[in-house]
This record gives sequence, structure tokens and C-alpha cells, in this order.
Amino acid sequence: MNISIFLKSVIDSDNAPVVICDLEHTVVYMNPASIERYNANITGKSIKICHNAQSNQKIDRVLDWFKSSTKNNRVHTYYNDKENKDVYMIALRDESGELIGYYEKHEYRNADPLGLYVME
Repeated sequence: MNISIFLKSVIDSDNAPVVICDLEHTVVYMNPASIERYNANITGKSIKICHNAQSNQKIDRVLDWFKSSTKNNRVHTYYNDKENKDVYMIALRDESGELIGYYEKHEYRNADPLGLYVME
């Protein structure tokens, strides 16, 4: 069974932006929510074109930390007070634990306003 179609579906159905990068900081995938949020599709380009020098240095520091140990996989990078969410950089590793890239993960703290089991 090819699991990649299922994984793509999971990422695409997420309401939060997901931007996946390789080790050279090239964006390899943006889900629809990220393209809508950032009003751009920079797949194939460096994520660094979207950040200032200070942010790019932080990205490099986190990537170096990910490389230093297979146990280093998640860094809290930002809290957005307006949207009440945390943003993380998450390491992506292959089956052997080798670092292959990273992605940005958004975790919202607000309860879903629709309530439980409300089907749109």
C-alpha cells in the first residue's frame, strides 16, 4: 500500500498552514491552508525569502540542533497572541532517524467554535 496518498490527504485537510522544507531550506510542499494564509506558493524556493535575517539565523540554529541528535525534534518558535496559537519547527526524519527536513506546525489553543460533532 502506498501511504503517501494518505499522508498528503492528512496534510491537505488540515486547517492550519503546513510548509515542508528540505535540509537546504527549499519548500517541497505547501498545503492549501498555507498557500491561502501566506497568499503565495513558494514551492521550489527557499523558505528564507519570507523571513528577515534574524529569523533566518534562528532557522539555521534550530536546524543545527535537529542535526545534533535524533532526540531533538521539536522547537517552540512563536506564540501568536492574536490567534491564540503556538508555532513550532518540527524535524522530519526517515525510518533510520536521519534528518531529511522540517516543517512548521501551528497549534491553536481555542476551543472549536462549532462544538462537538457539528458537521458542516
